[in-house]
Amino acid sequence: MSDPIVVILVVAAVVALGAILFVLFGQSRRTAGPTAQPEPVADRPGGGQLGNAVRRIFGGGLTDRTWGDLEEVLLTADVGIGPTTRIVEGVRAGSPKTAEEAWSLVADSMLAEFEGRDRTLNLWGEPAVILVVGVNGTGKTTTVAKLANHLKTEGRSVLLAAADTFRAAGSDQLEVWAQRIGVPVVTGQEGGDAAAVVHDALASARARSVDVVIVDTAGRLHANKNLMAELEKVHRVAGGREGVGEVLLVIDASAGQNGLAQAREFASSVPLTGVALAKLDGTAKGGIVVAIEATLGVPVKLVGTGETVTQLQPFDPTSFVASLLAR
Repeated sequence: MSDPIVVILVVAAVVALGAILFVLFGQSRRTAGPTAQPEPVADRPGGGQLGNAVRRIFGGGLTDRTWGDLEEVLLTADVGIGPTTRIVEGVRAGSPKTAEEAWSLVADSMLAEFEGRDRTLNLWGEPAVILVVGVNGTGKTTTVAKLANHLKTEGRSVLLAAADTFRAAGSDQLEVWAQRIGVPVVTGQEGGDAAAVVHDALASARARSVDVVIVDTAGRLHANKNLMAELEKVHRVAGGREGVGEVLLVIDASAGQNGLAQAREFASSVPLTGVALAKLDGTAKGGIVVAIEATLGVPVKLVGTGETVTQLQPFDPTSFVASLLAR
């Protein structure tokens, strides 16, 4: 076969293939049509844009259907049934005439859910003891480090107790954080008695006149009764002569209703005094904060908004509601 013939055959094959692809592509476009385009994430209710969803509802006019739609988007954001009912009733009772008035009433009604709770850290005792609890993966150990750094910048001396002897890398992770922020840490053997680690940490803190001991506990499966019983023992030992000033439950902001289930289980084993909400940045489920406070009466005291050690701050309900309902 001569070269010209080969060239002709190759060109013909390419042209034929191109024609087939053109036909198939044209059929695909006609079948899909313009409605096949995915809905932008930012426009989905519960997609991190609760404020946009609320404004979109009110933009269609204030009718009886409006209140059902408002209830739906609040529940999607995990605000909870009780708080959602009160918020919707509060908005309707305000008789808004415009979408802007309705939105303001939503913000006011949601903010009212946070009123009357003390959000300061209980730092009494010599040393003051903060017990940090939560399930694996919530950001508990990172929150411990952030809290230690926060207290240190306020001028308090801090010691960490690595009572997570259940997880192989638990103590190692906390030691790395301790070195970064420049605070001492007391550890124990892997698989050892977590309560013994707490006992040693308290003795060390008293010998050094340390202001605050922060105890990082093992990441409990909240449905595991044996592990929860061990947590009760750690709490008793941590209380020592003066009691535990603060028991903080760390909850992943994206956990939704599962976070509420965790809170209930931990509250049945140790006396929770507050919640530290981790991973609040970018969440679509921040409304769970409202549900937790309404259900348990436990105030959210701290929020983490990033991975760096400085990204922990006291919880401010006004700023939170403004962020949750932002455009």
